[in-house]
Amino acid sequence: MNSNTLLEVAILVVGAILGYFIPRFLTKQRISVIEGELKLKQASASLEAEKIFLEAKEKARAILEAEKDSLEALRNDEREKTIAIEKLGMKIQAKEESLERQIKEISRKEVILQGEMSNIEIIKKDVDSIKKSLSGELEKIAGFSKEDAKRELFAKVENEYKEELPRIIQRLEKDKRESIEKRTSEIITTAIQRYSRSHVADLTTTVFQLPSEELKGKIIGKEGRNIRTLERLTGIELVVDETPDTMVISSFDPLRREIAKVTLEKLIKDGRIHPAKIEEKVLEATNELNKRMVEIGEEAALEVGIVGLPREIVQLLGRLHFRTSYGQNVLVHSIEMAHISGIIAAELGVNVEIAKKGALLHDIGKAISHEVEGTHVELGRKILKKYGIEEAVIRAMESHHEEYPYSTPESFIVGAADALSAARPGARRDTVEAYIKRLHDLERIVNSFDGVRTSYALSAGREMRVFVVPEKVDDFRALQMARDIAAKIQTEMKYPGEIKVNVIRELRAVEYAR
Repeated sequence: MNSNTLLEVAILVVGAILGYFIPRFLTKQRISVIEGELKLKQASASLEAEKIFLEAKEKARAILEAEKDSLEALRNDEREKTIAIEKLGMKIQAKEESLERQIKEISRKEVILQGEMSNIEIIKKDVDSIKKSLSGELEKIAGFSKEDAKRELFAKVENEYKEELPRIIQRLEKDKRESIEKRTSEIITTAIQRYSRSHVADLTTTVFQLPSEELKGKIIGKEGRNIRTLERLTGIELVVDETPDTMVISSFDPLRREIAKVTLEKLIKDGRIHPAKIEEKVLEATNELNKRMVEIGEEAALEVGIVGLPREIVQLLGRLHFRTSYGQNVLVHSIEMAHISGIIAAELGVNVEIAKKGALLHDIGKAISHEVEGTHVELGRKILKKYGIEEAVIRAMESHHEEYPYSTPESFIVGAADALSAARPGARRDTVEAYIKRLHDLERIVNSFDGVRTSYALSAGREMRVFVVPEKVDDFRALQMARDIAAKIQTEMKYPGEIKVNVIRELRAVEYAR
């Protein structure tokens, strides 16, 4: 073996030894470093834990101190409240003792008063006994009784002043009458001055403005079927003349004119005008007007300061807005009467509310007088009784036409207010009322026939349109009915010219495909 080989072997041995010991040495060195770091971290953690412990201890001490202070404050507060309650209890006890003393004192005084009252009663009886005995002795001495003495004295005075007494009584009556008349004039003048309202007499026609002239043709319809349907359903007469953009709705009944007016407005707004649509809009207008009547009635009651009226009465009040009496609007007349009655009642010192209610509701029967037999006073009494209106109000309103006697001060006031409202210049027009009464009588006569569904007086009473129930009246009976109606009108009424009786029988067969 040569020297080179030995050298190589030696190097390998040394390298192996170094390869074994060097990593172990390095590992020990790393372990030593890690252990040092761990010890440092452990020491740091111990310091941090001690710091946290100290801080926690300090916080716990602070919390305990705060709790101690709070507990002390609570104890102090409880102590103060206990003292206050004890003081309040002492005050209550003192008041109770004072009340007991007062009750005892009142009881003692009550016993004393009862004794004094007993003494007074005894003295009163003694006085009455003495008076009776003295009166008896005086009657014995005078020779006649107390009543005889009174009659003797009156007879003596009458004989002495026999001629003078009639003059004195006449003068007193005259002075009293003048005083009453003067006071009455003052009250009426005050009422009229304090209440002033403008009136416009209602007419029997309504002018309806059209948006354009072309609409006249649509409203008339093919061969006039639209205008005939509208007139048949509403009971009005529609006058179409040469006046541009204008049509005239004619009827003596303001309610019918208003329904026709609202129907036309709805048809123009809708744009479709034909018989079926007209029927639909007439029904809508009627329902809408019923709602408006309630609103009008509520406004009228509110204006005069009356609340709590039943809804049915309020609706009938609103219906009076569409009724006239001698050209005077009945609702406006009733409101005016209510104000005047309230003023007069306040001046006289009687019940203002009863007077106002009686005046406002005095013509309530006129809302249905054209539908039901009987005077509007009697119908009004029945309506008010039916809906539970006070008897005092009924007695106040029932005498304004002297069908019933004046029974209360309020009834006199309502009668006076009715006269004031109706009799002032310009309030009423007799010719219009006579004309409307004639038309009402025409409809009443026609409606008395069996089988008549409804009837309308048109053309100022020169034409009667009578719609009959087709199931009750056949074609031959319709001809006979027309003659009978004409004969009865000739017998019972006076009128200028002639009246055309037009009996209309329309049979509709309706069935639904389902």
